[in-house]
Amino acid sequence: MSQFRFSRRPDIGDKIRVSFEFFPPKTDEMEARLWETVKRLEPLRPNFVSVTYGAGGSTRERTARTVARILGETSLSPAAHLTCIDASREEADNVIRQFAALGITRFVALRGDPAAGAGTRYQPHPDGYANGAEMVGALKRHGDFDISVSAYPEKHPESPDFATDIDMLKRKVDNGATRAITQFFFDNDIYERYVERVRRAGIYIPIVPGILPVHNIAQVASFSGRAGAHVPVWLRERFDGLESDPQTHALVASAVAAEQVLDLVERGVGDFHFYTMNRADLAFAVCHMIGIRSHKPEASPNSAAA
Repeated sequence: MSQFRFSRRPDIGDKIRVSFEFFPPKTDEMEARLWETVKRLEPLRPNFVSVTYGAGGSTRERTARTVARILGETSLSPAAHLTCIDASREEADNVIRQFAALGITRFVALRGDPAAGAGTRYQPHPDGYANGAEMVGALKRHGDFDISVSAYPEKHPESPDFATDIDMLKRKVDNGATRAITQFFFDNDIYERYVERVRRAGIYIPIVPGILPVHNIAQVASFSGRAGAHVPVWLRERFDGLESDPQTHALVASAVAAEQVLDLVERGVGDFHFYTMNRADLAFAVCHMIGIRSHKPEASPNSAAA
């Protein structure tokens, strides 16, 4: 047996790239927590950070403000989420042009969840882009952007089968997607089988695993059912009896997420996307476990110019 596992090599942190996902704040308190998270994670020098839309595009303006502030006040490279929900093609194109005018070159193109939330019936805008593949095509018509799209190791809950689901991913790639970021999952074998399916279909862009540290097991279990993601029994059992013990819950959550990431590293995965839920502690701990260390934040080019 080798003396060192691959994930324990002293240079492993230099070989791994991470990205982080935030959601735009709805209140002053949430905004303060978001910026604490941004500043805490900035020294890890992620490949990029993304800012989501709410269901039904409900946070579109806050997303734009948050992305602009990250671009202007930090050294981070922000990616703006774009969804097809509740917007005509003309409105979506205007949003793309506005982001491009700010200097945004990265996007996450999604169909998006209906206003009623994940698991409810999707109704395309009569004059809008119908799905993520069409949104990718719209972005490519406006510029040579870096475009991330979604992928579903356990199949999108609305897809009748994997073949239909992977065909949609192929359409996104054909239209210009740069990478796919997966829905969160907790069984690494599921991710590995999915990547094998995707490669057999002739899709060769990076399939970046989406990692969700379990900040609240009850909330994760509830959302997972609507999102089509399986929560294994063993994972639920890890958090048994910790409902009123947030400190131990956080320790267990960081250990579980680190265990998942380190196993993926051993399988050859080098890119990870963390769904932070605007909380830095667990994502920071996992990054530290895989050898990613803090660096002094670089000055933002925009703030320096100002």
